[in-house]
Amino acid sequence: MDIEELIDEREEVYSNDDLFNITSWGADPSVRELISQYEDGDILKPELQRKYVWSKKVASRFIESLLLGLPVPSIFLANIEPTGKRLIIDGYQRIRSLYDYIHEGVWSDDDTVFRLVNSSQINVRWRDKSFKDLSDDDKRRLKNYTIHAIIFEQKSPRNDSGLYQVFERINTSGMTLNAQEVRNCVYQGSLNCLLFSLNEHPSWRKLYGDEKADRRMRDLELILRFFAMNNPEVLRSDAYYISLTQLMNKFMGNNQYASSDFIKRKTDEFTSTVDFIFYNFGEEAFFNLQSDLTKLRRRLYPTILDSLMIATNIAITRNVDMPDAQTLQERRLQLLRDEEYRASITQGTMQVSSIKKRISKALQVIYGEEL
Repeated sequence: MDIEELIDEREEVYSNDDLFNITSWGADPSVRELISQYEDGDILKPELQRKYVWSKKVASRFIESLLLGLPVPSIFLANIEPTGKRLIIDGYQRIRSLYDYIHEGVWSDDDTVFRLVNSSQINVRWRDKSFKDLSDDDKRRLKNYTIHAIIFEQKSPRNDSGLYQVFERINTSGMTLNAQEVRNCVYQGSLNCLLFSLNEHPSWRKLYGDEKADRRMRDLELILRFFAMNNPEVLRSDAYYISLTQLMNKFMGNNQYASSDFIKRKTDEFTSTVDFIFYNFGEEAFFNLQSDLTKLRRRLYPTILDSLMIATNIAITRNVDMPDAQTLQERRLQLLRDEEYRASITQGTMQVSSIKKRISKALQVIYGEEL
């Protein structure tokens, strides 16, 4: 599934007005110590479901660097009080590569023996070798290699806004984390777990267009987008513009350890909405029309998604007398041809006026209701 990425809403970085009190210090654990701490749960990967994204070639080159004695980037760990455990901020791919190669001996993508790639990019003495195939000297050298760690702790403010900023600014791994991957690291809790659970909902997988979860968590971010924007405060806002990144961060932070009642409400809100949309509009519900206004452009539009889902949820909440599926399909095409609606989903998409316009148009044209 291709996702239409609209430039004016893709805020990869931002700075807020918080002043942080963060202390940091250095340490030099050996690879042997890191593997042991990871195995024991003393250092934590950012979430159970976070994906390992390195290719075997990248992982092999990293391991070869250690065997050669070359310097590698520092890892960053956040102290978690009062447990004393540490959260991996930057370095998960490196630690997991070493853990899989040395401790497990298995390449997790296909459960085969983890051998360094047989490539000219790897020194001939280590090509196609598993950890067990290495000489005793090489095994010892690899496990005794020390990797510098920078450990920090946020004293104030008493939220995770500083953690988000640190993740965003210092990530140096082979594949820089996007905003949702950062949130997955920072805002671990019941809401984050809910996103993963809802992401498996059958109707949602069909609407998203892929049976498998997105490795970069773009599907999770769309669910969060719906929750964060489906908020009366957004629609009542008198601001000119809303930062989508900060809006979603705030929602995650405020509800990080949400109650079971909140989780149930959000589960019902999401599942009833996506089930209705899938069964009445089909897998193409979030597609747009091409410029000729006759053929579909087969890409998911986030702005069509947020307007249709929020309008549908409002209609369901109000117990609106719903038309039949054929009528709903006809009204959806009518909406996609509406000039004001088309402008609101492609221009200034996070301007409050555009948000209100596309949601109100969807609610009015499809369900005959006023916002």
